[in-house]
Amino acid sequence: MLRKHYYHKLNFAFSVMPIVAILGPRQCGKTTLARQFAEKQSSKTVTYFDLENIEDLSRLEHNAQHLLGGLTGLIVIDEIQKRPDLFPILRVLIDRKADQQFLILGSASRELIAQSSESLAGRIVYLELCPFDLSEATHEKQLWQRGGFPLAYLADTEEKSTFWRKQYIRTFLEQDIPNLGIRIPASDLRRFWTMLAHYHAGIFNASEMGKSLMLNYKTMQNYLAILTGTFMVRRLNPWYENISKRQVKSPKIYFRDSGLLHTLLNINTHQELIHHPKLELSWEGFALEMVIRALGVDAEDCYFWASQASAELDLLVFKDGKRLGFEFKFQDAPRLTKSMHIAKQDLKLDSLTIIYPGETTYQLDGVTVISLQQFIKQADFGIGAR
Repeated sequence: MLRKHYYHKLNFAFSVMPIVAILGPRQCGKTTLARQFAEKQSSKTVTYFDLENIEDLSRLEHNAQHLLGGLTGLIVIDEIQKRPDLFPILRVLIDRKADQQFLILGSASRELIAQSSESLAGRIVYLELCPFDLSEATHEKQLWQRGGFPLAYLADTEEKSTFWRKQYIRTFLEQDIPNLGIRIPASDLRRFWTMLAHYHAGIFNASEMGKSLMLNYKTMQNYLAILTGTFMVRRLNPWYENISKRQVKSPKIYFRDSGLLHTLLNINTHQELIHHPKLELSWEGFALEMVIRALGVDAEDCYFWASQASAELDLLVFKDGKRLGFEFKFQDAPRLTKSMHIAKQDLKLDSLTIIYPGETTYQLDGVTVISLQQFIKQADFGIGAR
């Protein structure tokens, strides 16, 4: 399946910069997108290096600058996090030659891939590729239950999807993390990740978690940074408004893929999910992730807000100079609450939208109540364009 939205963004990025990096979690479709893009470059020579392939890795082991410098056209380097030392070489080549473009793929954020931001400043565009979302997957319940990784979402049975996700978690811990040069016990990170599943859609308390795991505060912060930098977790920072109320200053934590959350919570079927105590929080995180992607905003433009007096807003987005507020309610017919009125007034929101899993769109005193599916469709057609 050609993911047209990402393909067009990739095409546009190359019209601006000579180097484009597609970053995202492993197995989300980066290689497929790169190959589809390369196949359409009929007027260019395309050279592909997969750094998980021992032969390709050895070809670049010695005198990589000479090898890459002798190539023209589009050069694709997959799993770049295995060779962050290539970034300075790419900078030299791009500055010297006008007949090269580099498409690099990585399974970690630019902060975790050393040197990239410094070495390639002004020469590179970063695109984040996510697993499937509601603009691409037609079955909302299946996407929520299984998550958006293609092989998990498209599996023939629930059993196969669950098995795939369990193997994904094991490989991530035992291979992907060490490949990033991070030397921590896989068992410790798994314990942290599993416990973090119980904090999903809640305030992150490093000290509390550290006591439970018998690890210190700094270690908890480091583990969270690793999971955030590998696209497993979204750290939603609090917004502070200049008001008299005392406000929450710790971040909230959301799993970016609901399928992995359910696996770590040992939820294997939709029926088990419906009866699980984390049901509403699971849906909140799923819907929040879908809305952020649909709006096409950076993580730095997304916040939550809460006061010590229990007034709160699930999501505050800054987009096109406006303050957009969102509440996520797993209810048949959400109503306005005192907390929403306070948030709308104190934050001076330009709009407040309640997202819910129903079908009808209606207004409540200037607040829009809309289904998640309908909001995504509108966003796809330019309302909150991505």
